[in-house]
Amino acid sequence: MNFLVLDVGGQAIKYAIMNEKAEFIEKNETPTPLDTLEHFIETIGTIFDKYKSTISGMAISMPGRIDSNTGYLYTGGALEYNAEKDIGAMLSKRCPVPISIENDGKCAALAEAWAGNLKDYDDGIVVVLGTGIGGGIIKDKKLLKGKHFIAGEFSFIFTNNPPLYGRSTQTFADDCGTCGLIIPFAKAKNLPLNKVDGRKFFEYANSGDEDALRILDEYCHKLAIQLYNLQHIYDPEKFAIGGGISRQDILFEYIEKNIEKCSKEINYMIKPEIVRCKFFNDSNLIGALYNYLTTK
Repeated sequence: MNFLVLDVGGQAIKYAIMNEKAEFIEKNETPTPLDTLEHFIETIGTIFDKYKSTISGMAISMPGRIDSNTGYLYTGGALEYNAEKDIGAMLSKRCPVPISIENDGKCAALAEAWAGNLKDYDDGIVVVLGTGIGGGIIKDKKLLKGKHFIAGEFSFIFTNNPPLYGRSTQTFADDCGTCGLIIPFAKAKNLPLNKVDGRKFFEYANSGDEDALRILDEYCHKLAIQLYNLQHIYDPEKFAIGGGISRQDILFEYIEKNIEKCSKEINYMIKPEIVRCKFFNDSNLIGALYNYLTTK
């Protein structure tokens, strides 16, 4: 059997035809509508029309706080028009096949638990470093969703670091989303913020730039502290770190360095063990498929 699997992002909808072994038969993408819910539903419907005679169902990964049992979105993440909408029912009307919908960070966790670098463990946590901090918690080889479907929404953990943006509080997303690297680096180099992204930052870091390495060290110290917090709340066997910047070896070098640094401050703590996520840009697609296969 083949399935249409979609990963809805803030800029693009990636989609693929996949079989039950998570093998990709075809893969493509289209821009994500940013204007209306109707445009969004019709965009997915148009993709469905192309494949409807060859698929058994649809599996979707998307941002937001999602009741994955029904497909109801309490929030829409970057796609605010999806908030408080029964997207599952709307899509089922437009695309009359079985449909599963799950949060994108949770899909990344499911991918690692199913066939990735957490597959040999019962308990693990996936932390996805992007604009915010996504992820998911695997307990006894199952996804922990939480009563309000927010388990793994690490972005909203408060920290006691100086707040940004004129707010009264600072969050894990502020500290360790990509803005936690880009904003201080742009200031250090007196560059316009729109001239700096993750790729540019790591070009400097990998070339040994002192400002970049100092900022990376501070960033990874903040990240290590939160990994320790999560270790002592959930006690996972492994953390899998994902997101675009997880391709950078120097990132893992500095995370490990700061985990060791924290361990010396309180020497009886259990040190978080980290691995890199296996699937990178395909993780949400693979996890969405697994969610479908285990719920439909």
